[in-house]
Amino acid sequence: LGAMAAALERALREAAAALERGGDGAAAALGAVRAALAAAGGPAAFGERERALFGAFLRSLARAPRAARPEGVWQGCFLEGPPGLALCVLLEALASPGSVRLGEVIEVLEQFLQEGRISALMWEVCQQQAQAGSPELQEALLNKIVCLPDHVSNKLQGKNPAVFFPQNYFPLLGGAVIQVLQKISDSLRGGLDCSISFVSHVLGKVCVHGRQKEILSVLVPRLTDLTKSDCIWQRICWRLVECVPDRWMEAVVLGFVQRAPGADVLSRLLGNLVVKNKKAQFVVTQKVLLLQYCHTTAVLQNLLGYLSLDSLRRALLIKVLQELLETWGSSSAVKHSPPEQQQYISKAILICLSHLKEPEIESCRQELLTSMMEGVKCHLDSNLPQIRRLGMIVAESISSKINTDGPVLKFQVKILLLFSPHPILLPRTLFLVLAKLGGRLDDDLIPYDMSEDKELKIKAPVYIRDCIEVLTGSEDVDKWEATVKTLESLVRKNPAATREVSVELAKILLHLEEKTCIEGFVELRQRAQVAVLSTDPIPVAKYLTSQFYSLNYSLRQRMDILDVLVLAAQELSYPKSHRKTKHSGAQNPCIQLLPGSDSSKDWRRIVDERIKSKTRRFSQAELASGPNEFNSVVGHFFFPLIQHFDRPLTTFDLLGEDHFVLGRLVHTLAILMYLAVNTVAVTAMGKALLEFVWALRFHTDSYVRQGLLSCISSMLLSVPTERLLQDMTEELLETQSWLGDVVEKDPDGDCRRLALQNLLLMENLKKKLKTPANLT
Repeated sequence: LGAMAAALERALREAAAALERGGDGAAAALGAVRAALAAAGGPAAFGERERALFGAFLRSLARAPRAARPEGVWQGCFLEGPPGLALCVLLEALASPGSVRLGEVIEVLEQFLQEGRISALMWEVCQQQAQAGSPELQEALLNKIVCLPDHVSNKLQGKNPAVFFPQNYFPLLGGAVIQVLQKISDSLRGGLDCSISFVSHVLGKVCVHGRQKEILSVLVPRLTDLTKSDCIWQRICWRLVECVPDRWMEAVVLGFVQRAPGADVLSRLLGNLVVKNKKAQFVVTQKVLLLQYCHTTAVLQNLLGYLSLDSLRRALLIKVLQELLETWGSSSAVKHSPPEQQQYISKAILICLSHLKEPEIESCRQELLTSMMEGVKCHLDSNLPQIRRLGMIVAESISSKINTDGPVLKFQVKILLLFSPHPILLPRTLFLVLAKLGGRLDDDLIPYDMSEDKELKIKAPVYIRDCIEVLTGSEDVDKWEATVKTLESLVRKNPAATREVSVELAKILLHLEEKTCIEGFVELRQRAQVAVLSTDPIPVAKYLTSQFYSLNYSLRQRMDILDVLVLAAQELSYPKSHRKTKHSGAQNPCIQLLPGSDSSKDWRRIVDERIKSKTRRFSQAELASGPNEFNSVVGHFFFPLIQHFDRPLTTFDLLGEDHFVLGRLVHTLAILMYLAVNTVAVTAMGKALLEFVWALRFHTDSYVRQGLLSCISSMLLSVPTERLLQDMTEELLETQSWLGDVVEKDPDGDCRRLALQNLLLMENLKKKLKTPANLT
């Protein structure tokens, strides 16, 4: 070995001298170096002295004039020498300013990659690490390997050969990692020690640079196959991820979780990493589940399934479920986190529940029950239908898990109560529910023969006062049904008679309850209420708005009042010529605010259309021509509703637990403001509404905040631009600042969208008036 090393040193010195002299001797000298290198056993046999000499030789070769570097010979010195030295010298030459050999350097680098010298480099470092090599050199090589596409791209200004594109380079690097791991496997089977940490560092740094997809698209499928039935490969894979530094662990773990084809494969690839590594445990049990919500259901299934597949990890599964339930049952979290995050947490809870075993359920049954009760309450208190549905789904799942032998929680009946316009249970449905609970359906009863029965024709009342008498005192259910069905048309045909008893009729309809299973009762009653209010707006509006804040009304009745006010206001704001077919047949009004549905977005669509129109032309939208009957009565609809919202009653507290009705009130005020365009009172309404919004702008409920932002939209669209900027300049500046905060910080996506829409609208107003100093 000594003689071979001496021969190599001599060849390196002679080659360096030949390169300085130039001429024909250079080719022979370079050939002698390659021969001496092969005779010495290749770069693996180099000591520190040989490495230093060879590095100096490669730098001389890179600086030598073109004539002194025979084609096809000098490249071999880089490709056959120590790969780490070769890569460092090539990148130094690439970075040297004004290099005239740029194309040649790129060509050699391309050959370096294609001939597998990257895997040789990593294997060289792995062997050095086992022998305690230089950490500084290893760090430098790590940066050069991971950042090689950047180095080339920066020099070539993006005109790289294809192999240096990230989508090509990192899969190639993944293949090189597999080759090195194969050599490590062979060494272990041969009883030789070997270090894997450099490969782990390469993997970690690539992933933290955002290239998980490219490298793991190669690594995960190959490792999945190699670890199926080979315990050594399993140990290698576990060490590969365990040796990733903590600062890069999150990117690596997320990459594996996202790309593993199933929880069993992920378990095979990661082993008990979450038990051994605190950073990995934090990522898996906290960050992915509680701090993020962008991952797919497949990722959640992978991650939670992985926790369930080993006895050491199942303790973490129970801990995760407890923390998820704590978040799910937090009223603050339900109010302040976006619906997407709550849906994500609910999915995670359901997946956790599917993995629980009976002994584990038994050990935490009471805790699960408590969490279920707390969580379902704060979800059902939400104004958002999707949040209520999530609460019911999760609560039913928990109940079915903890009550395997007894009755479980079911929400079918409650869903009817929560999501129908009125709390109706059809008698037949109720009968079936009660009969089922009683254990029998009375199937032994013999039905009557009704084949010869004839339907009796019930004559409906023809006078308004007759209707009042039937609705308040008659026990004849058939006549009652006929009256309910004909009342709306009778009111509209007899406006003078209706005005005589309008308030009395409004009171009867507000308290009217269903006596029989009449189809469409809710709509029939509501349309009759709207007809009475439209026929005699001022006294009926005074009555309804006063009752909204009165004692001893249910929340349902208060919301009925809001719906009727909105629908009547919409009718009155349109000219009569446009209402001819409005109430014929079963046609519904286009603006409704029924709970549990997104029908409130119908009017938002109309507002959005007006905004688009206003944005194009910078002019107020024009309503259909004709008298606007809403003009003279709008104040009676609007101002009584906005005056007493902050006064808690014995059974009603808008600023407290009755925030659902507050949300509906806010949306109602937004619609009334929208319908008040071109009315005399619109400016006063706008000022009052802006004060109302300002008082509630930090409300914790997202549905309320959405309504407040809709109020701003309606005000900007309805109040004349000149009045806005003359009478409310200071308020608009404050509102603009608040809207900017909402766009940046509000957790609800709809709130952010509405705030941005308002800011754009305000910008258009500023452009229109040609006074940019008024709004900044």
